[in-house]
Amino acid sequence: MSRRLLAVVAAFALASCAVGPDFKAPAAPADAGYTPEKLADTAATDVAGGGAQHFNSGEDIPGEWWSLFHSPALDALVKEALAHNPDLTAAQASLREAHENTLATEGNFFPTIGAEYTHTREKFSGAAFGQPNNHGFLSLNTGEVTVGYAPDVFGGTRRQVEASEAAETYQRFQLEAAYLTLTSNVVAAAVQEASLRAQIAATQDIVKAESDQLDLLNQQFQLGAVARSAVLQQTATLAQEKATLPPLQKQLAQQRNRIAALAGRFPNHPPDETFDLATLTLPQALPVSLPSRLVEQRPDVRAAEATLHQASAEIGVATANMLPQFNLTGDIGTEATTIGSMFAAGTGIWSIAAGVTQPLFHGGTLLHEKRAAEAAYDAAAAQYRSTVLSSFQNVADTLRALQSDADALQADTAAERSANESLSLARDQYRLGAVSLIELLNAETTYEQARIALVQAQAARYADTAALFEALGGGWWHRSDVAQTQTQE
Repeated sequence: MSRRLLAVVAAFALASCAVGPDFKAPAAPADAGYTPEKLADTAATDVAGGGAQHFNSGEDIPGEWWSLFHSPALDALVKEALAHNPDLTAAQASLREAHENTLATEGNFFPTIGAEYTHTREKFSGAAFGQPNNHGFLSLNTGEVTVGYAPDVFGGTRRQVEASEAAETYQRFQLEAAYLTLTSNVVAAAVQEASLRAQIAATQDIVKAESDQLDLLNQQFQLGAVARSAVLQQTATLAQEKATLPPLQKQLAQQRNRIAALAGRFPNHPPDETFDLATLTLPQALPVSLPSRLVEQRPDVRAAEATLHQASAEIGVATANMLPQFNLTGDIGTEATTIGSMFAAGTGIWSIAAGVTQPLFHGGTLLHEKRAAEAAYDAAAAQYRSTVLSSFQNVADTLRALQSDADALQADTAAERSANESLSLARDQYRLGAVSLIELLNAETTYEQARIALVQAQAARYADTAALFEALGGGWWHRSDVAQTQTQE
């Protein structure tokens, strides 16, 4: 801390102001919002994961938002991922690197001090002095301490430090973005695993039902009640249904590999935790940050702001490079023919120098570098606005998705129940000979599609709920699940 304080004192000791623009963070958009109308509660359905969700405008986001799913397995997996994911480790190292670069730049506020010792042995000739017969050897020992200082008259160094601090801030929010991305990916992977397990279970139930139907047809065929073609049709239907299992099982295996990688594990050592939709609780009270706070909470927006700040400081650096540069140097030391007499009386040497350099003609390089810095600032400003717009779009899309998910689940639930009743009726009627095999197969196909669609609709609500927490910034400002990365002052 003392080093940083000395750097600040050295900077403000100069009366002049730093050249270039003084950065001001962009104000939060005054008229921005997520939806044209007021958000309404989502639809409710009497099925697992079908509760109505309420949007609490202005409510803050918890740091450990994934705990709202009330899954100990999910909590454990997130904890392991935060402790062992290499992408997170890389982001932490990048922040430390940026911090050290800032401290290195601050070193330019201070004088430089160096020590030098040289020993010279030479043969000389007196011919140059009109004494050709006078020649011999000379040993010379020189020890010096050199001090140099470049006063930051126009603030170029201050702007360089400002740019380095902005780069450090950028890495700080890149780290927060890495935390948010990792936790969101873990939750999304867990939900996807649960969805795949439910789809596999549903498909296996359907395969069993189709197998039972085939057994019944074989019995009827043996009794001469049905034609061979009916058995062949049911056999083909069963084979087609069984063919849908391997792709789902492949996706599940790949999802388990993804979860292992997120947790910092190799595929042959997957985590013990497994996930089912029944073990997850759908959060029903959802915090929705005020639009005016979104730009403060989103790590990508804060990182874009830091990039804009850095670009602003670089204009000052380029401007200062066009102005006079001042240098103060001083040397003090001793010079003697033998080491033993280096500090004897009369061997001391010293020098003091002051200089100023004014660039006069550099082929337009300095001017164009300044213009390039101004253009980079304009680009960063446009990119910042683009990031803000994307962040609001992200939240708006997720809010719409949640409402649509609830409506879809309601419709898919009704469709699945209707299809199930229709299939049961068709099976009873087929046993009585009231409907054809084709009609029964059509009823089975409709139910199969409705069952899978219901599972997918249930999973979508969990996944998009997690996406909302991510879109709102993930509550990193309240995070207590991992130790914050501390920079050393």
